[in-house]
Amino acid sequence: MLSDAKIRAAKPPPSKTLKLSDSGGLQLWLQPTGSKLWNLAYRFEGRQKKLAIGPYPHVGLKAAREKRDEAKALLAAGVDPGQQKREAKANASRQDAANTFEAIAAELREKKRREGKAERTLVKFDWYMSLARDGLGARPVAEVTAPDILAVLRPIEARGRHETAEKLRGAIGQVLRYAIATARASNDPTTALRGALVTPTVTPRAAIIAPVKFGALLRAIDGFEGAPETRIALQLLALTFARPGELRLAEWSEFDLEAALWIVPATRMKMRREHRVPLASQALTLLRELREVWTGRSNLLFPGQRSAERPISENTINAALRRLGFSKDEMTGHGFRASASSMLNESGLWSADAIERQLAHVDNDSVRRAYHRAEYWDARVKMMRWWADRCDELRRMR
Repeated sequence: MLSDAKIRAAKPPPSKTLKLSDSGGLQLWLQPTGSKLWNLAYRFEGRQKKLAIGPYPHVGLKAAREKRDEAKALLAAGVDPGQQKREAKANASRQDAANTFEAIAAELREKKRREGKAERTLVKFDWYMSLARDGLGARPVAEVTAPDILAVLRPIEARGRHETAEKLRGAIGQVLRYAIATARASNDPTTALRGALVTPTVTPRAAIIAPVKFGALLRAIDGFEGAPETRIALQLLALTFARPGELRLAEWSEFDLEAALWIVPATRMKMRREHRVPLASQALTLLRELREVWTGRSNLLFPGQRSAERPISENTINAALRRLGFSKDEMTGHGFRASASSMLNESGLWSADAIERQLAHVDNDSVRRAYHRAEYWDARVKMMRWWADRCDELRRMR
């Protein structure tokens, strides 16, 4: 029988392995290198076998005997402890492979797809995951630490891409929180990194809000010499102040010209809520002109040049503004929203709630949002007519 004192006093053999026996087949193998390894010698189905238990002193004498007794119990039940250990290790390896950061990210991505997230949202998520893949992809998600994540974020931050680094931190956090929710991880280290990155400078999208200058913009658009559909897209953005992506991907099936209504489906809205846009007579005239241009060619209002099944590029609107002489610091496609919001609020004719609802903004106050669901529809119909007439007035201002 062995004791801790005997084990500590045992000297490494000069050449070959020295085996010290305890009891029940338990042995401590002394290596010439000085390491001491526990092994269990046993027979199964008439064959002599060996089960590795672990190194001493990491596995102490008492623990080694307990492991021996567990193996003996398996033998008594007709189970080979060595085979069971190999199967357990293989299962653990398969589970580790299924629980890598990259695998969990793929699961979350599929969940987002099933929930009907916009294609652009999925593409952006894929891009963020591509940035994290080299540093985190193969890591078991439960072992990802704050320093691991910071090592992924720092090179991006060093290139001055502060907003990208911060959004990537958020995307990584989504994966980790999903892993927690599905019992594959126990914490989200991205929370510990709040404040660790350089705070990105928020630059508002450029917009013309001065009435006279906005009128000059509208006149310039009316005289646009490029593709007529691009001109109409700019004119409709001014009249509807929808997000450029909502208009760019619009389909004819969403429009009821008789009812003067455009219903943007929830799947294309930023806040995943169906959005209704009243159409003034000026907008209806533009839509009828556009329909004559594209009759029978596509279900899209603004199909691309290469394929009628795909919409115009997201850069088409801004490129047209640049062509008209408006720099990126003066006006953007998204800026029409700020232009309309500013002038509608300054008019004093319309409630802020009606304006915000037409902009498809969601109240940040969850309690107020739950109890304040009015659509302000009648006011919005009148407001959109007033805005279209106001745009006509601004065109005439010099």
